[in-house]
Amino acid sequence: MSAFTSQERRTAIALSLVYATRMMGLFLLLPVISILGQDLSGATPILIGLAVGIYGLFQALLQIPYGLMSDRFGRKPMILIGIVVFVFGSVVAAIADSITGVIVGRALQGAGAISAVVMALAADLTRDSQRTKIMAIIGASIGASFMLSIIIGPILMTTFSLSGIFYCIAGLGIFSALLVLFAVPNPKKIERDRDITVVLKELPTLLFNRDLLRLDLGILLLHLLITASFVCIPLRLLELGVLPEAHWTIYLKAAFGSLLILLPLVGVVERKWSVKWLMMLSIVGLATSEFALGFMNSDYWIIVFSITLFFGFFSVLEALLPSLVSRTAPAATRGTAMGIYSSSQFLGAFLGGVLGGWMIGEVGLLKSHVVLGLLCLVWIPIIWHMREPIKLKNRRILLDATLQSNYAGMPADLRERLLSVPGVREVSIIPGDPMAYLKVDARELDEQQLVTFGQ
Repeated sequence: MSAFTSQERRTAIALSLVYATRMMGLFLLLPVISILGQDLSGATPILIGLAVGIYGLFQALLQIPYGLMSDRFGRKPMILIGIVVFVFGSVVAAIADSITGVIVGRALQGAGAISAVVMALAADLTRDSQRTKIMAIIGASIGASFMLSIIIGPILMTTFSLSGIFYCIAGLGIFSALLVLFAVPNPKKIERDRDITVVLKELPTLLFNRDLLRLDLGILLLHLLITASFVCIPLRLLELGVLPEAHWTIYLKAAFGSLLILLPLVGVVERKWSVKWLMMLSIVGLATSEFALGFMNSDYWIIVFSITLFFGFFSVLEALLPSLVSRTAPAATRGTAMGIYSSSQFLGAFLGGVLGGWMIGEVGLLKSHVVLGLLCLVWIPIIWHMREPIKLKNRRILLDATLQSNYAGMPADLRERLLSVPGVREVSIIPGDPMAYLKVDARELDEQQLVTFGQ
């Protein structure tokens, strides 16, 4: 964080904690709800799966509306409203004694859909040169909260009931609200940067962009897999004789083991490997882990190895996909592209919860993992036709006032001039917007020539 200002450093730490504590509201339940939910009145496998997944449905539906409202009413007010709804939903689920009550509570939790607004606030409080870094830090906090939640959830299960875990989640929500109120700086202004915010008129075009659609389907399938798998895995461990109080030890070993997959693969792809083939390898790795859980016997280390494979290759894809969306989205559309991507991610969680619950009731635990393994293989043709993404970076420049005046009504001429700068590959100029949005090859970019266009 050495290049950050003190405000940016404070923003990075506080918003990472806000995002991580909120995501724990989803992740803490993954390793426990399929076990503890069986004690609720009216519980069936598919309703337990719905209780897991409905959080994602409301997140998917409301991410973009929350983001648009934050442009008008402010980031912090919308974040606080979302947290209040989330905490209220947690309490509703905590006091419920039926699966229906838990489903209602989980829906309310999901209705506090503030993820996109948190990212927009981070952009408001950060210089252009530091935005990629702060987004990466917040992204890393999500991965850390997932691993921590998967380990802590089973430990809480041995001490608290499902109700107690929901109260813990409500407490995390209150903690995140206090962070927003007292630790997160107040932005001087709201940035309506097209690389951050959603522009509604861009949605139809991006929804039918084949390259982006492959990535959106990819994150949907990935979160379908993680959610469906964790509806099944805790019950599979019980079936194999692993006591609930020992589940966390398996997840801890798998979490550490997954680093041996994640770190080398993500490191080597930056230097040598094709991103496309790394994705193919990761998909095959996920399929292998699912088939191992479906076909192998009760050997302890086979279980640990299978879950390690799953964690490792899941983490590789989770790290790769957002950066690919950022690279692939046309200039000036990254905010909208990431909004669609985020909604696809949460929709996948919803579908995974429902599918996992349905499969347990209809096909059984062993066949459920086989079905998920086959679903991984369905993903391969989607990636097969993907073009290898070019490593371009997003840039924006505030155009010189004289240029804005001289080229008013002639953006095509200015666009051609910008495209003539070595290293500039794409240019988007929107009438009335003083910014020019670029995609550049950093290795070839002539910074000195580009500076002549800015204020």
